[in-house]
Amino acid sequence: MPLEKMPEVGLGLWKIAPEDCAQSVYDAISVGYRHLDSACDYGNEKQVGEGIKRAIEDGLCRREDLWITSKLWNTYHAKEHVRPALEKTLADLGLEYLDLYLIHFPIAQQYVDFESRYPPEWFLDPNAENPKMAFAKVPLSETWHAMEALVDAGLTREIGVCNYNSALLMDLMNYANKKPFALQIESHPYLTQEKLIKLAKNMGLQVTAFSPLGALSYLELNMAAQNESVLVQEAVQKAAARTGKTEAQVVLRWNIQRGCSIIPKSSKLHRLKENLDIFDFSLTEDEMQAISALNANKRFNDPGEFCQAAFNTHCPIYD
Repeated sequence: MPLEKMPEVGLGLWKIAPEDCAQSVYDAISVGYRHLDSACDYGNEKQVGEGIKRAIEDGLCRREDLWITSKLWNTYHAKEHVRPALEKTLADLGLEYLDLYLIHFPIAQQYVDFESRYPPEWFLDPNAENPKMAFAKVPLSETWHAMEALVDAGLTREIGVCNYNSALLMDLMNYANKKPFALQIESHPYLTQEKLIKLAKNMGLQVTAFSPLGALSYLELNMAAQNESVLVQEAVQKAAARTGKTEAQVVLRWNIQRGCSIIPKSSKLHRLKENLDIFDFSLTEDEMQAISALNANKRFNDPGEFCQAAFNTHCPIYD
């Protein structure tokens, strides 16, 4: 039987280079990961599939032991493109079904054919003299109803959303025939998102925190500075000293104790093991509160900033 519960710790596959990805997936499964978080836009799903295939062939796991998530990209929001997009992801991963398929962003962009460019990324035409994003007139309700049909077709067991705010989530619940299984959002001690997480949980949704270590996910993209690391904060360091764990383990444990699943990224074997080794200790209530008090509503992954800077297009989705 397939897993009924999404494992609390998964491997985030964003920014893992294709040449490293198959081995990273294999290594992750070998040390106990059973949750893999992928996406069309990451450009490495074929290699993810290679790692999964080798792990299964070597007897490390069965397909039904894994929870595999992927995401619908912005250019495939129209109802006629949703199923082909998932079928392309399944073909690349070498799978017959997903455990969870998410709308990646509440942003509908003009369609880019698979043969023209895949993954299509953000520009409509990257070779244009002044390349920009191009939006499509596709309501999120149309996309969601097409997602529901994927469950009916047996192509994914569950569906959900990423990067939704409270208003979008409340609206979704008003038109959904099948309610979302999960909400995936950026969340770390500098962006606790407590109101949104409480709303999602009250609605019965699972919440997954991406970039759970905050700035560390964005240093290589020049979207964060080293001095923005939450690991240097006194509240984190004191908890690490008390528990004998690393600062990163303390921050990951903080999110787990809030009831979120997490998907830290790493391609290094010792980090993979460290990120999974957070279930033999607990933070005290005082430690939890001190870490939560670091909240500064600091968002590292904000289309309202990076789309203008990188894609010449104003595209805010958060106020």
